[in-house]
Amino acid sequence: MGASEFGALPAAGVRVAIAAFFLLPLLLARGLGRTLTKQWKKIFFLGMLNSGIPFALYAYALLSISTGLSSLINATVPLFGALVAWLWLKDRPHGMKIMGLCIGFVGVAMLAWGKASFKPDASGQVTGWAILACMLACLCYGISASFTKRYLAGVPSLVIATGSQIGATLGLALPAIWFWPTQTPHLKAWLALLVVGVLCTGVAYVLYFRLIEKVGAASSLTVTFIIPVFAVIYGVIFLNESVTPWMLFCGAIIVLGTALSAGLLKPKLT
Repeated sequence: MGASEFGALPAAGVRVAIAAFFLLPLLLARGLGRTLTKQWKKIFFLGMLNSGIPFALYAYALLSISTGLSSLINATVPLFGALVAWLWLKDRPHGMKIMGLCIGFVGVAMLAWGKASFKPDASGQVTGWAILACMLACLCYGISASFTKRYLAGVPSLVIATGSQIGATLGLALPAIWFWPTQTPHLKAWLALLVVGVLCTGVAYVLYFRLIEKVGAASSLTVTFIIPVFAVIYGVIFLNESVTPWMLFCGAIIVLGTALSAGLLKPKLT
């Protein structure tokens, strides 16, 4: 609802700016400003990696594909997280986790096979680039989780959440201004980004980084299992989107593979 009127980069820029303005007073009230200044370089970099870039990629993707499809792809974040942790942190998966990685990516391939096209459709949209944008965003999320675990362990979640949104705001400021829409967005689009900025970014990231601190990067990424449920429901209610049986089938395969790769499912082999 926001991206359709603002465009990808302005929508992402407004989202992170709203989140930053919402979180900054909370940070200062808690007396954590000095903690942020000590780690600002790493946290600002994390902001672009975990918010600025993926938010812009998803906003771009949603101009061509449905929220339901994009959310099913988003469920692969733990798969990318496991791969990054394997290659970077040497957290090597074994047995069922490796099988889960394979199953999950097969599910993505099946889902994208009939949807991805690099030729413009009747409306001029190219779905193939949109799907690749979603997968690149998922890779960014996976890298961000390992980066947080390695370089920002022990930093309060409010500091990371606030600083990352400030960093993303600074990083997206010039592109957002450059691509700002010539026609003023309607109030509905502003309200949509306000909700996304405050609830789905500001509040959500405080909880998310606290999860990373408490249960680790890999386990925290499994919250993406819940996203498709809400995204599909919201898409049907607010945007009149349709959900096909094939999307649900491929989504089930993705969630199964991701659950295996994250160690949430541990079937006993006889």
